[in-house]
Amino acid sequence: MEKRLSKKQTIKFTPGSIIVGKWHKKQYQIIRSLGFGARGTVFLAHCEHGRVALKFGFDNAGVTSEVNVLNKFSKVQGESLGPSLYDVDDWVTRKEVYAFYAMEYISGSPLLECIRVKGFEWTTIFILQLLKDLGRLHEAGWVFGDLKPDNLVVTSSPLKVRWLDVGGTTPIGRSIKEYTEFFDRGYWGFGTRKAEPSYDLFSVAMIFVNATDGCKMEKGQDPEKKLIRHIQSHRKLAPYADVITQALYGKFSTAGQMRRALLEQISETPSRARRISKVRMIKRKSKRKAEWKGTLLLVGIILLAYTLYVALFIM
Repeated sequence: MEKRLSKKQTIKFTPGSIIVGKWHKKQYQIIRSLGFGARGTVFLAHCEHGRVALKFGFDNAGVTSEVNVLNKFSKVQGESLGPSLYDVDDWVTRKEVYAFYAMEYISGSPLLECIRVKGFEWTTIFILQLLKDLGRLHEAGWVFGDLKPDNLVVTSSPLKVRWLDVGGTTPIGRSIKEYTEFFDRGYWGFGTRKAEPSYDLFSVAMIFVNATDGCKMEKGQDPEKKLIRHIQSHRKLAPYADVITQALYGKFSTAGQMRRALLEQISETPSRARRISKVRMIKRKSKRKAEWKGTLLLVGIILLAYTLYVALFIM
């Protein structure tokens, strides 16, 4: 086992290792690592209640902050926004004391993997779900902050987007404390890192971009123009370009506004598709009519030539 003392080090457990809380005496058996981020390391573990996600923070303050966020989430009206919180305790070794908490283990498929399997058209469904939950979060006075596909999972029966890591969640009005460059508006030059609803909505727009074949764009020398050009020209993104662009430029003040705009865009897309299909059908009919006329003309010419041949050489 390797103790985690800083962000540059890693805490590891052998599968089967037993963790016992100092205060509540609850026992957890480590199954495997689920990943690590800027504020801690998460493990899948088994306890008397079943499987849980066990997170060890870099410091007590970080753990306390995340626990407070999870407690806030549980008080937001409606379905739980993030994982349910089960336990908060310390794990004592011979040399160190590690703060940790146990939370609901959300089993599902990573967002981008789910989109890849089901098709890009599912992106809008998941984005609409995400915007609904973000609206409730913002109304409660918080911004998700580090919003990206890695922090989102799709559960089954029914298919539902759930949040995994709340480490970047920040009270509205403060500075974003954790972010990932590709989904950060400050990185692309579209605004500040102030915690406000429009910051999360920029990240939602970038999730849209990231969902196209799961690729990430390079920033380049003129990131703003490059990003807008990519959105307008990409065949998958073009139908939603207006909504995505408005989100990038902070035109939506609430998640509800963006959600309504996206719903309107979706409702208009089939009509536009039908109009395009009708135009193409008319063109095809005109082309077939012209081809038929050409065929009749050619047959007429052949018949006339044959008649002249018979009249001149046979009769």
